[in-house]
Amino acid sequence: MPRDPSAAGRDRMSDSLLFSPFQLRGVTLRNRIVVPPMHQYSGENGLPTDWHMVNVGRFATGGAGLVIVESTKVERRGCGTLGDLGLWDDRFIEPLGRLARFIKSHGAAAGIQLGHTGRKARTRRPWENEGPLDRVAEVADWDAWEVVGPSPIPYGDGWPVPRELTTAQVKEAVAAWGRAAGRADAAGFDVVELHGAHGYLIHQFLSPQANQRTDDYGGSEENRMRFALEVAEAVRNHWPAEKPLFMRLSIEDDAGWGPEQNVRLARRLKAKGVDVIDCTTGGITSAAPNFYRLNQYGYQVPFAERVRAEADVMTMAVGLIIHGDQAEAILRNGQADLIAVGREMLHNPNWPMDAAQKLGLDLSHEQIPVQAGYWLSKRARRGFGCNPSTWQVGLGAEAQP
Repeated sequence: MPRDPSAAGRDRMSDSLLFSPFQLRGVTLRNRIVVPPMHQYSGENGLPTDWHMVNVGRFATGGAGLVIVESTKVERRGCGTLGDLGLWDDRFIEPLGRLARFIKSHGAAAGIQLGHTGRKARTRRPWENEGPLDRVAEVADWDAWEVVGPSPIPYGDGWPVPRELTTAQVKEAVAAWGRAAGRADAAGFDVVELHGAHGYLIHQFLSPQANQRTDDYGGSEENRMRFALEVAEAVRNHWPAEKPLFMRLSIEDDAGWGPEQNVRLARRLKAKGVDVIDCTTGGITSAAPNFYRLNQYGYQVPFAERVRAEADVMTMAVGLIIHGDQAEAILRNGQADLIAVGREMLHNPNWPMDAAQKLGLDLSHEQIPVQAGYWLSKRARRGFGCNPSTWQVGLGAEAQP
């Protein structure tokens, strides 16, 4: 049963940008907190397991507005590891639909990221000494799990040389993205995000370092953008007009694809029906770029701010966004439209509830399911006398981004 917040909390909630509803086409998010796709490397033959249900379920019950299922591959050869999820066949629809239904049943919108690993395919899981995977006998379709890319340029020293996709195969990959989007709709997802960052296939086509083609998909910036734009168009053709479409981009990859290029691309993507640019960084080479060593709060927020201002498109900020007051300030300063909280959400899946409490907004715990909220609000009404274990007021005004 819903619980009424106190008058003070209700008034503050209406003033908060972080906790106010946000409209994206025909989808209304209950707040602007997004759990971004975080790869679990735990699928079995491309299918989600109980772990995936627990993982996304805890975020939905914790109060997030949008929960995005991890990168799910549009082709078999697009898988990065043995544990990747897939959506290249209709048999994946129902298992993924179970995740979408659970997320939505607890008030969050359900999203899914569609991706293709390209030249970074056939790798070990990160905690298994990330790198090229030796042939695994139990993988019956090892040869079909082919390492491909825009050009025969390996990801790094010791990595396999990818087979260059023919022009016809590039177009087939574009079509695969569109079909996967149709399956995501059939599974009941509200939002699709296209993974065009972190050195995966779309990013590889964009990169002058990874793409040295001489056909319509390489050479000039216009040609290198073509694959990303055609993928967006194909997905939009299979994805309902009333449902939002995101694209994740590495706004600075430290290897020749940076903010200026991404601003131009974002304008074009908006015209193709992309609603939000998810602004991240890095990943095109195996060498760790300098910005990966940054340890400042919100270190990627300036990229979201620039794309938002110069491309006139909505953006999502991500990267060391830790506290509720920090997230609220990003929105109030016009630096982004949505806030993605990733690893901090792994630390505390109830981050939205925690942030609302610290900001003095949801004093009745109505943002979370009644099974937990009833008891927490009862404890609060009786005067617990001290703060919960996760309590910290926040950054303080002097440390805001």
